[in-house]
Amino acid sequence: MASDPLFILVIVACLAVAGVLMVGVGAFGKGGEFNRKHANRLMRYRIIAQFGAVVLILFFVWMRSG
Repeated sequence: MASDPLFILVIVACLAVAGVLMVGVGAFGKGGEFNRKHANRLMRYRIIAQFGAVVLILFFVWMRSG
């Protein structure tokens, strides 16, 4: 399964979601100017990346089941 390109894409998408989430939470925790300017944008990017990851996971499961 680890050699399946779709599985690798799912892992990369999940890591992207985690990365954006960590940057956003870190900015929120630190506060300051960066948080004021970019907090909403980072969380929008997280939601978009999360949607893409969920779609990829569902597609991967669908491909594996059939």
